[in-house]
Amino acid sequence: MRMLRRGLSIGFARNFLKKECASPEHLERELWGIKFKNPVGLAAGFDKDAKFVDDLAPLGFGFIEIGTVTPLAQAGNEKPRLFRLPQDQALINRMGFNNDGVAAAAERLRKRKSDVVIGGNIGKNKVTPNEQADEDYVKCFRALYDVVDYFTVNVSSPNTPNLRELQEKEPLEKLLNKLQIINSELGKSKPILLKIAPDLTLEQLDDIIDIVHNTKIQGIVATNTTIERSGLLTDPEKVAAIGAGGLSGLPVKDKATDVIRYIHQKSQGKIPIMAVGGIFTAADAQEKLDAGASLVQIYTGFIYEGPLIVKNICSNLKYNN
Repeated sequence: MRMLRRGLSIGFARNFLKKECASPEHLERELWGIKFKNPVGLAAGFDKDAKFVDDLAPLGFGFIEIGTVTPLAQAGNEKPRLFRLPQDQALINRMGFNNDGVAAAAERLRKRKSDVVIGGNIGKNKVTPNEQADEDYVKCFRALYDVVDYFTVNVSSPNTPNLRELQEKEPLEKLLNKLQIINSELGKSKPILLKIAPDLTLEQLDDIIDIVHNTKIQGIVATNTTIERSGLLTDPEKVAAIGAGGLSGLPVKDKATDVIRYIHQKSQGKIPIMAVGGIFTAADAQEKLDAGASLVQIYTGFIYEGPLIVKNICSNLKYNN
């Protein structure tokens, strides 16, 4: 990212890259009243603190999701906490919501120069007990309200102790209803999406569908990383030595697609879905769209495929609705 920033400091290089990575007009779409120039975005977790929005925008992203941010700055989990599994084209991370705090991210977004669509992924501080989690999400929501186009509520990271307990129906409905009340109070309502884990049972997915209906939030981000380790090509001893963390990349591809397809079919296509999980190529993105997603996000694919991944996906995408 430092090299990219240095390169883009040259006006000619920035303009060339922006033109080279421009997406075909037929990929444009409008969702939740937001115009996306293409359906390929950057998932949360890469630009946690909104430090690189203006550097990432010329790469052709249709949208960039910053975060996860928390009310207070926190260092995250002990290092090492990010690992590559090249044989599996995967990553394992246990970052633990390391970020500079929501105020710092909001200030950077106020100063950005690019007009790329921005999502704000919000979470709770590690030291905040689940009983008080609502307060953390509300603080982040209020702080980012004027500087993001949509929100993603992250209750599905496996790297903050007990966070996934907030995916249960009662606490989740309470949290989302509270955010919706504030959303209406602040003026023009911003879309609120819920990011879910790929490890939920069908019964839990049914609950998620009910929650989306009951709270009237605008959609789902499916899915976060998985805690499963089955089927990996990497030496099991190496995987065991790495330890805990969320697995992303190709191993989660089918799992995420299955969740997307189930939610799309069970909800009769009434819940907009933002897909993430194992997207490396146009065919991967097309698979997610065909399963019922409206938009897709990349993260691990960006790490392995490099800065032209968005161009390569968009150039070969059949998506035209």
